[in-house]
Amino acid sequence: MYREFAPPPDLAPYVACVWTTVHRGGMIFPDGCVDLVWHGTRLVVAGPATGPVDPSIAVGDRVWGVRFRLGLAGAALGLPAGELTDSTVPITQVWGSWVDERVALGGMPALLEIVRERLHLVEIDPLARAAALGMAGPGARVDALGAALGVSERQLRRRFTEAVGYGPKTLARILRFQRFLALAADGGELARLALLAGYADQAHLTRETRRLAGRTPLELVSSRATPAGERLAV
Repeated sequence: MYREFAPPPDLAPYVACVWTTVHRGGMIFPDGCVDLVWHGTRLVVAGPATGPVDPSIAVGDRVWGVRFRLGLAGAALGLPAGELTDSTVPITQVWGSWVDERVALGGMPALLEIVRERLHLVEIDPLARAAALGMAGPGARVDALGAALGVSERQLRRRFTEAVGYGPKTLARILRFQRFLALAADGGELARLALLAGYADQAHLTRETRRLAGRTPLELVSSRATPAGERLAV
C-alpha cells in the first residue's frame, strides 16, 4: 500500500512529501517530480520521466523515499535536473558513498537530515519554482509566463530545464495528464474529463495518455491508476 506523509515543517517549502510503499507491480507514470528512493541497501535518484517507467523492483519489496517540489530538485542535488531526465542514478554518483551508509543506519530521519544539510549549502532559483507553478494550470503559455516573470523565453526555457529536467511545455503536458488521473478517480465520461483536464477533446486525451503512459484513457481508468507528484491547487 502506498502512503504519503507531510515532511517536517522546515523542509515543507522544498519537499512535497515523504512516502512509503510495498511494490505491487506495474509501471510508474510521469509526474514531473524527482525523488530520492531507498530500496534494499541503496539510495537512488529517480529523475523526471517523460514516459512510463519500469521500476525494476520485485513485487512485495518495501520502498520509501523523499519527493522534491517541482523546480527545486536540481539545486538541492547540486546538478542540472536535465541530467537526470528518464534516468535512475545511484546517489553515490551524485553525493558519494557515505550517503548510503548513513541512511542504512538511520533510515528516513537520516535521509531528511541529509536533505536539510544540503539545502543549507545551496541557493534556490526562485524563478524556477515560480515558472513550474505557472505551467501547472490549464492553458498556460510559455510566452505569457516569460513576460509575467520578466525574462525572455530563451532564458526561461534554459533555467526551467536546469531546475525541472525538461522544458515548460513538457511539464505542462505531464501535469495535464496527472490532472486527468485526479479527475478520473471520481468517475465520469471520458469526453467530459478530457475537457476538464485541459485537452482539446477525447482524441487529444487518448494520444497523450498513449504517449505518456503507454495506455488508453479507458485502460488507465480500468486499472485504477492514481495521480502522483506534487499536489497543486490549480
